[in-house]
Amino acid sequence: MATSFKSISNTDITTTRTLLHETVPVTGTIVSGTYGIDGTATEFPAEGNIKNYSHGMFQSVFDYPYLSSSANHIFDITVGYATSSIWVSGEAVVDGTNAQNTEKLNIYNQMAQILVGHDHTGSIKEFKIPGGDEIREAYFINFSRLLIKDEIKKGSLTMSFGTGSTYTTAHNYNGSSRTFYDYGDTTYYTDSPAGDYAILTMSAEPPDPEEGGKPVGLVYYQAGIVVLSASMFYVPDSSQVQGNADHDNDNYINMTGSGNGLTKDDDNLSFRHMLVSSSISGTANALRHRLDNIEFQNTTELNSTIHFCRMNHNEFNYSSNPTYLTASKIQVKNTNSDLPVSYVTSIGLYGSDNALLAVAKLSEPLKKDPTNEITLRVRLDY
Repeated sequence: MATSFKSISNTDITTTRTLLHETVPVTGTIVSGTYGIDGTATEFPAEGNIKNYSHGMFQSVFDYPYLSSSANHIFDITVGYATSSIWVSGEAVVDGTNAQNTEKLNIYNQMAQILVGHDHTGSIKEFKIPGGDEIREAYFINFSRLLIKDEIKKGSLTMSFGTGSTYTTAHNYNGSSRTFYDYGDTTYYTDSPAGDYAILTMSAEPPDPEEGGKPVGLVYYQAGIVVLSASMFYVPDSSQVQGNADHDNDNYINMTGSGNGLTKDDDNLSFRHMLVSSSISGTANALRHRLDNIEFQNTTELNSTIHFCRMNHNEFNYSSNPTYLTASKIQVKNTNSDLPVSYVTSIGLYGSDNALLAVAKLSEPLKKDPTNEITLRVRLDY
């Protein structure tokens, strides 16, 4: 009769990893301007694809009105600052003086705990540009797993924000913008409990990757989170909040203007001022209002175990099908001198307890007899 089972040794098993990528573009028109109330496309900031929650801790952006079953979650926006944040005259933030102060402090601590971790004393570390300043006031963009899959591909992220002085409607920045990117920095850091991260740098136009740029934040690839320093939205106005006293203001960009400012209501506040005095959702609206484009490549990690199933010349030449024999005689033989023959149609992989774990089907039967040997490659993806 046929040999039904054959052990597969470790030398017959190998593993591989394949990374699949797809480009994900998120245009500013989706983030602000496409969907509005009652079907209008200009009702910023209450578009139908923007969801604000009663807790007010973050704002969610969808690619379609979120009440629709066709809507897909794109990312969340929120803001926060550290307890050590310095705003005016070197004074620390005082509890109760700012809108949603407790929530913003808690959000910063929560994000820092997840992405940065704790020091040797057990205290939560602050966000920090490697080799540079701490990020004590930050905007957080948390991308949906639907978009990033397993992670953001290193070196693929670009973000553009409008900087024009006239900004009366959503996604209208008078052609002036700044681009943040990670492909100019080939150094990736691994000291985060959330995985690899890199510095986001800024330029007026996407430069050659070798040119580098000014640091504006961090991107955490596996977590799918972008941390933007509020200091990059520097506004040279002594009457407005300036942030950390030790920041080199020449390294940051002006994102306000005269006449019409950051919001539809013409508040003309700096982003950093809004981060303190406005609600989280109001600050998220201002960030969305200036967003021109986000583009990156996601990554799907495909792990495979490959089993090489080898059938030697003297193995599996008889079928295990009961109809192969009648009265102990092989039906496919015409004469006694004919070689035994079988047709391989499938392979079963069994566990140590002989329980069937997987079945691999061949596209067509393979003829097997004592004159040939067959090696079948069975790949299990997970």
